[in-house]
Amino acid sequence: MFRAFATTLLLLLFWQTAQTQVAQDCADAIPICSNTPINGGTNGLGTDDFNGAASSGCLEQTTTGAIESNSAWYRFTTAEAGQLGFNIGHNSNEDWDFALYRSSDCSNLGEPVRCNFFDNSENTSFIGVGEDPTGDEDSVHYEDWLQVEAGEDYYLFINNFSNLNSGFSIQFTGNIWVDYPNNALDCSIVSNLLGPPIAACEGDNVVLDATTSGAISYEWYRDTGSGYQLIAGANGATQNVQNSGQYRVVVATSAERIVSDVQVGFNEVPITGTVSDETFCYEVDMTFDLNSKNAEALGGMDPDDFVVSYHSTQTDADAGVHPLEKQYMLTGASETFYVRTTSLANPECYDASQSFALNVIETPVLRFDEQAVLCEAVGSLEIGETQPDTSYTYQWSTGEQTPSIMVSEAGEYTLTVTNQSNGMVCEASRTVSVEVSTMPMISSIDIKDMSANNTVTINMENNGVYEYSLDGGDYQNSNVFSSVPPGVHTVSMRDPYGCGVVEEDIVVVGYLAIFSPNGDVLNETWQIEGLSTLDSPIVTIYDRYGKLIKQMTEFDSGWDGSFQGKPLPSTDYWFKLSYVDNDGNRTFAKYLQSHFSLRR
Repeated sequence: MFRAFATTLLLLLFWQTAQTQVAQDCADAIPICSNTPINGGTNGLGTDDFNGAASSGCLEQTTTGAIESNSAWYRFTTAEAGQLGFNIGHNSNEDWDFALYRSSDCSNLGEPVRCNFFDNSENTSFIGVGEDPTGDEDSVHYEDWLQVEAGEDYYLFINNFSNLNSGFSIQFTGNIWVDYPNNALDCSIVSNLLGPPIAACEGDNVVLDATTSGAISYEWYRDTGSGYQLIAGANGATQNVQNSGQYRVVVATSAERIVSDVQVGFNEVPITGTVSDETFCYEVDMTFDLNSKNAEALGGMDPDDFVVSYHSTQTDADAGVHPLEKQYMLTGASETFYVRTTSLANPECYDASQSFALNVIETPVLRFDEQAVLCEAVGSLEIGETQPDTSYTYQWSTGEQTPSIMVSEAGEYTLTVTNQSNGMVCEASRTVSVEVSTMPMISSIDIKDMSANNTVTINMENNGVYEYSLDGGDYQNSNVFSSVPPGVHTVSMRDPYGCGVVEEDIVVVGYLAIFSPNGDVLNETWQIEGLSTLDSPIVTIYDRYGKLIKQMTEFDSGWDGSFQGKPLPSTDYWFKLSYVDNDGNRTFAKYLQSHFSLRR
């Protein structure tokens, strides 16, 4: 699918004077309607087309004292509507600027509709409108696409800051060339007998046609840099051209002598190297760097001269449309990519004969959790894949070769899953961390500010993660309850893993940790506040040896620190609190800090 075809120019137009291929002045702007070959460069500015203006759009005066330094002017007219852009290709060590004017009058250009003046410190090879053909999406040397309507006139001003330059080429781009490949621009503006400059590919058969009514003779000349030389034997109305150069025809009629010049440039047609298929392990959301195949496609060709693009169909590759993102998001299925290698100097010179396949082997996708909780009361737990793929193999760190296993201890268990196909082994591993959740156990309760509304803290004997509920209310993460009235309450405790619920009855009462019956009226007796909320409460007080010292009910005023009328010594004493529960059984209140101190 090499691009090679005949280009025939059938322009039956008359032209009496020679026309150069680079014009320094707007008034002499070269009319074009297609890509141009690399010209011989620019030298000087001719007449100041901006009449001493300090700026025009993004362009400002240069060291010449004018906006122009070494200028070239072109003009074109749109024949259709659509998206239009262009590339101005040049050597990477040269600095070029441009401005595009929507105008049909050099004396009234107005402000440019597109303009670029950035210096070429990045050593790029293109400036223009649309997209950089090298794929640089962030290039500061490119302006936004232009949306055009049919019949619009434009002047393109191209300027080089340095006196040393090797010329440039113009390549038109945009969807308008996809929709109207042969007539996007109006070629009727080109009145040169031999037509506009011709950009061709090696192997193309370019036919220059100077057919003129009433012609007596034709002479053809070629200039390759040392002046026009007569082409021996070339005396017909047409001339086949296969080499780059400046061509001239001299047509003699009975009334006049017509001279017409045209530039023809041939560019190398790339030959894409063989691009090998790839087979690899695929993972979800995986991308493939298509740039990694560029070296194979280019072979020994210079990447500064050719660009490689990749397409999903042969049709797209041939047309040079819909290139794939270089960081290509894989679909998970094997895919074929069609390779297009294109000349940067002339995008019509390309090769789209190669393709390659990406063969993907799916890496197993592991769907089980990496964290698991073993309920102590249950004793065992199944971990791993519960919906396995029968084509995969499974290997646990325990030595078992099943998709899932039963575990009864805390620890880390690793499963490696393997998918082997066509000699490719794709593996995925995941480690499950198993923790044991023990049932909650209360060690004590703390009651703050004994009153009608208390703050109660449930202290746990074990260090698990639990949720708490009081008297059937909503569960909470905190073990602290506020605004709790005195009396018997039910605390429900559970872990967040569904291992079960434990309920305990607690008694919320208050008492002094220290009392001092020394006759100063303060803390003269010890008693438990809140006994009236209990059914038939009994408080029994003991010394450190377990001897019963005092027994009280809610009707007693408290203990005064004596036994049988005699004061007892300062020390710690213990107590028990019992009451009748809802089932009519006498039970002892649990989790109370059941000792206090007597101080004299």
